[in-house]
Amino acid sequence: MGWGDEYDPAAMGQDVEIKESVTLDGVLIVDTDRTFTGQDGYAISPDTEVDGVVGLLAERLYGLNLGIDHIYVLSNTVTVRRPVPWDEDSAGAVERAIHSFLRYYADEEE
Repeated sequence: MGWGDEYDPAAMGQDVEIKESVTLDGVLIVDTDRTFTGQDGYAISPDTEVDGVVGLLAERLYGLNLGIDHIYVLSNTVTVRRPVPWDEDSAGAVERAIHSFLRYYADEEE
């Protein structure tokens, strides 16, 4: 039996645990257990090009098509803004995108 027989693609990557989410009108603040940046924060608007982990995270969040117009990532906190208040479904979509961000393979249930 080779190493490939024990390989489980679902085990690749790790979930980002959401410690807390807070909404205030059009601002959603998501506190996680993972650090995405160092001590410098990154402000990303839809037309900003950012490389690396923060750029990929912003691309995934903007790709949700929820009307997001600004993202700020500082260490383990992701702040997402849109012009309309957050409802439970939209905030949940952002949380799920952040939660699964570091997974290499998505779960089949998603």
